[in-house]
Amino acid sequence: MPNLDAARAILKETFGFTGFRPGQAEIVGALMDGENVLAVMPTGSGKSLCYQLPALAGESLTVVVSPLIALMRDQVAALHLNGIAAGALNSATPAAEAAETHRQLREGRLRLLYVSPERLMREDVLDGLARCAPARFAIDEAHCISQWGHDFRPDYRRLAELPDRFPRARFSAFTATADAITRQDIVERLFGGRAKVFVAGFDRPNLRIGIAPRNSAARQIDGLLGRHAGASGIVYTLSRKAAEQTAARLAAAGRTALPYHAGMDQGDRDRHQDRFLTEGGVVMVATIAFGMGIDKPDVRFVAHANIPSTVEAFYQEIGRAGRDGLPAETLMLYGMDDIRLRRLMIDESERPDEAKRVEHQRLNALLTLCETAGCRRQALLGYFGEACGPCGNCDRCLDPVETIDGTVIAQKALSAALRTGERFGAGHLIDILCGEETEKVRQFRHDRLPTFGVGADTGKPLWRSYLRQLVAADVLKIDLGGYGGLQLGGKGRAVLKGAESVALHGEAARQHGSRKHAAALPPPDDVDEALFDRLKKLRLEIARADGVPPYVVFHDRSLHDMAARKPQTLEALTACHGVGATKLERYGERFLAAIVAAGDA
Repeated sequence: MPNLDAARAILKETFGFTGFRPGQAEIVGALMDGENVLAVMPTGSGKSLCYQLPALAGESLTVVVSPLIALMRDQVAALHLNGIAAGALNSATPAAEAAETHRQLREGRLRLLYVSPERLMREDVLDGLARCAPARFAIDEAHCISQWGHDFRPDYRRLAELPDRFPRARFSAFTATADAITRQDIVERLFGGRAKVFVAGFDRPNLRIGIAPRNSAARQIDGLLGRHAGASGIVYTLSRKAAEQTAARLAAAGRTALPYHAGMDQGDRDRHQDRFLTEGGVVMVATIAFGMGIDKPDVRFVAHANIPSTVEAFYQEIGRAGRDGLPAETLMLYGMDDIRLRRLMIDESERPDEAKRVEHQRLNALLTLCETAGCRRQALLGYFGEACGPCGNCDRCLDPVETIDGTVIAQKALSAALRTGERFGAGHLIDILCGEETEKVRQFRHDRLPTFGVGADTGKPLWRSYLRQLVAADVLKIDLGGYGGLQLGGKGRAVLKGAESVALHGEAARQHGSRKHAAALPPPDDVDEALFDRLKKLRLEIARADGVPPYVVFHDRSLHDMAARKPQTLEALTACHGVGATKLERYGERFLAAIVAAGDA
């Protein structure tokens, strides 16, 4: 039986990597020992190699369940460039290609077969695979199996039938986002409660994390895009209309910006996705319909114009940036209207009451992340049970905020809410607290309340920030059944009586986007930027000729390594990241010639 040394040799010879990344060796070893495995690995940590290496070392068939046609296509293309027998079966597979895949399956030459869950669970496909006796199944985006996963899909649920259909096969499941309750559910449903679980860590230190109250979404997002001119990125919006409008606005300003949402024609969606994957500098403006399985390594930024649904969803979506390990930036904007809408969506769903309770808790965790005064990364990793020190690469670390004892401030807000019958929203309460005699305030005689004007020394922007923080801390809550009025939350009575204190920060009084944060992200050290640009142009020529995305030829990380090392021989070129034997034979001479020519210029 092949061992880990065989996998390590394939890693170098075929893929051009000098060693395993953290967590990979343990997972590969368990799979090669015949274990069933659930692996939670951060995006960009090399999870695909964990199931590819055992397939190659054991010279056996692994069926990879993948949710996205574009991802299958790119994975298969990348494997072919490394000289590996791989194929895909999905609705977009050309007939001739599908016939070749079936032939290799029958002859036992195929090592990796990528298939969607919908196609896999067809009876004819299951019967055909049974004759091929696959050694392993690898399920990507495995959180989709769980009812607690942030992106549960009914088609994934049927995958739990596979162990009974293929009792001699071994199973593995991979995801970047699964909290404890989701991991437990996956193990129960797919593995009958018996599997080795690896949690390889959630930290993505190359991602700069920024979260801010939304005051001018267009201006705030433009600031982010301005720091990454000419780079690829994703802007997430809550609605289809907002995706269309934002894409049009960015395009009018000279950016290559494309919308993507479930209401678009499938052909348009596919064309926009292909452009994003194959071209540089494309900004995809999308709802959450976009992104599952996207493996574009050079996404330099991800922005959220609205608050996502959960911490898991937030982590999954920002994880689409910086998969090449190079610096990338994220920004999430949020407001009180987001919080109300998210809670309404939970309460109006058809899920059981217990599921709704869990979803509210998850939203509360995300709000805590938004309003924390400490390191964002500490709060984010803490949610997944992982500890770290202050990261130095989030907006809180780069531009710290100070906290104050906000108990009296909270008591003023709670009093205003109680004395108005807990029926009015944030805007009206702020008018009362600031002593502003609006028509509505006079209509309800709220100018006669003892709380009228008690917060006049605090500006409206800061009051909005305080109220958001109080909602996030469950001191106040939003009336979802009514019209969004602010009511006393679970901690409201205790705070009002002085039995519990509240810490607040005055972030709204500050200017968002510090000078530290606005600076462009630096390139890696020792890279000859002129040579790097020359290599990128060569890579683009080759990619267009071969009909594949540029990163399938070589990742930016490989080009950076070449531009830093400047190898002068083919043997020296193999020391560069990602240069395996097949790619060396296919592309080595051309890239080496470009490097030597640059040195002679």
